[in-house]
Amino acid sequence: MGMNMQKMMRQVQRMQKDLAKVQEELESKTVEGTAGGGVITVVVNGHQVVQGISINPDAVDPHDVEMLEDLILVAVNDALQKAKEMSTEEIEKVSGGLNLPGMPPGLF
Repeated sequence: MGMNMQKMMRQVQRMQKDLAKVQEELESKTVEGTAGGGVITVVVNGHQVVQGISINPDAVDPHDVEMLEDLILVAVNDALQKAKEMSTEEIEKVSGGLNLPGMPPGLF
């Protein structure tokens, strides 16, 4: 029984190390969200931090600022959703879908 416990502890430690590596890698991995057929592009990293926003000049109409605001909102939400999905997929590769202590609630 002691051997099984030691083996399990080594596996848990390896998984913790792997999860830490994934978390670090997610900071440099990015996804793009778009709106308006690509006139607005938002880049977000795996930690759901906006890295950049690109606006095609054709999307800028000084008489319709609301439309531009709506397009930006759609693109940001699209990028954040993709970043969340990417993060979940990467973590599940390591954890096998386990809900582990220290991981954000609802991540899996």
